[in-house]
Amino acid sequence: MNPRSRVRIAALQCNPVVGDFEGNLSQLLESTRAAHAAGADLVLTPELALAGYPPEDLLLRPAFYRSGEMAFDRLLSATQAWPDLVLVVGQAVERAGCRHNAATVVRGGQVIAEYFKQELPNYDVFDEQRYFTPGRHSCVIEVRGIQVGILICEDFWRAEVPARAREEGAELILALNASPYHLDKQPLRLETARANVCSLGCALIAANLVGGQDELVFDGGSFALDAQGTIRAQARQFATDLLLVDVVDADVAKGGRASALKLSGRIEPALPLDEQVYSALVLGVRDYLGKNGFPGALLGLSGGVDSALTMAVAVDALGADRVRAVMMPSRYTADISWIDAREMAERLGVRYDEIPIAGPFEAFHDLLANELVGRSSTDTTEENLQARIRGTLLMALSNRHGSIVLTTGNKSEMATGYCTLYGDMAGGFAVIKDLLKTTVWRLCRWRNGHTPAMVANAIAGEIIPSRIIDRPPSAELRPEQTDQDSLPPYDLLDGILELYMEQGLPAEDVVAAGFPPEAVSLVVRLMRINEYKRRQAPVGIRVTHRGFGRDWRYPITSRFRESIPTA
Repeated sequence: MNPRSRVRIAALQCNPVVGDFEGNLSQLLESTRAAHAAGADLVLTPELALAGYPPEDLLLRPAFYRSGEMAFDRLLSATQAWPDLVLVVGQAVERAGCRHNAATVVRGGQVIAEYFKQELPNYDVFDEQRYFTPGRHSCVIEVRGIQVGILICEDFWRAEVPARAREEGAELILALNASPYHLDKQPLRLETARANVCSLGCALIAANLVGGQDELVFDGGSFALDAQGTIRAQARQFATDLLLVDVVDADVAKGGRASALKLSGRIEPALPLDEQVYSALVLGVRDYLGKNGFPGALLGLSGGVDSALTMAVAVDALGADRVRAVMMPSRYTADISWIDAREMAERLGVRYDEIPIAGPFEAFHDLLANELVGRSSTDTTEENLQARIRGTLLMALSNRHGSIVLTTGNKSEMATGYCTLYGDMAGGFAVIKDLLKTTVWRLCRWRNGHTPAMVANAIAGEIIPSRIIDRPPSAELRPEQTDQDSLPPYDLLDGILELYMEQGLPAEDVVAAGFPPEAVSLVVRLMRINEYKRRQAPVGIRVTHRGFGRDWRYPITSRFRESIPTA
């Protein structure tokens, strides 16, 4: 058989834990065994698969590298069992006083090549120039007669690095990826690979991480493209997977001279957009609690749409037996809020408790009687007291039972400060922190009509009572209150936030796009004066191109004002 007749490459789509070298090694070895048993000639891991991604300032600790070296030595020893198998493993290494994001190539217990990532991203959520020294050289190895170039993630997002590998003879590019999810990220990856790799006449196979890491979620979707840019294999999204790709020299198969590679494998369809976002939330909650050892989650269930979606996600991520809902009604809580909260808890089968806060509120009111004298109406003082009483009760239950409090605030509220420090912002993980209010409504409707593919035994049907979705939103902290007493209508607000915050357009361009100047001015002002709140908010799941987290770094103290045209 001609050595170029077939090469089987396995892309390991694994879910590592940052710093868990033993656990990550175990995952890699288990998957490598499965790949070898399936006839793989080469196994490709994601970026920093041995260390987990991103390790952040752990990369500044010498002990982190020593632990990685010990795990890698055990990996080398284990690969002696597969003398003909090539393993390309992502790890962090120190070489000659420099730190590198590396891809180490192993065969039969020996290192046969090593590649250092050349393009170190320093935008959005990435900060790799803080930690690593870039590599300067390409790496092209031969596998059963095929010239294989190795790149790491950002390398193929820049045209120069694949071009150098091609110049050195690469016919096939292997990319180790740790590419985090945001809305509809997979088409962007594919188009970038086509533009920067396939345009050179190279095929590409990319192995991507999957799993939640703090605010980031990695969606997997490992893929293979032929030199024409056609998808020839694609792994599942939001789940671990082993993607086998057969690479055949097409001309050899025809008996001619070698010139082209044909790729084939299983193609999993990409998820629809709403299911992508919902799955990212589920995976983010599941891994945040699982990787950090929380036994369960609890949340304040208000009868509103935000807490309803948060509870639906929590149950799909953890199971009903690990989720507890607490309704904390006040004198302003509408009867329909009680009824709908109870109904949803019953539909999902979670533990549901009611702790009225009228008594504690009156006690606080009495304590502050001298401060509140002379005012005839309720203001934000009383409103925030209610929210903070609820936050205190939830944190007390968290302390007693060990469950983490899931906060229920959305991106529209976080942007405008329509939230209370130490009140509804009190908690450990902000599930829908990066969802605009209009997206919250859309996902609620989606979940009522679908069961996410990634959730085994998911409850089908209308799990969120329709009245929760349809009624006007209200914090219910004063009589007849609605959100629009303080904020523009959500379709208007969210449209402004999408352009100004997520896309980073100047305020004048937002006005030029058709939004009222007074609304743009209000939103920009609210965003500016509430930066101090966002700095104190819990970490939450990022699903958009720009969230209030690692990729939002505005000063709290600032006198900069952006010019906004008048009507």
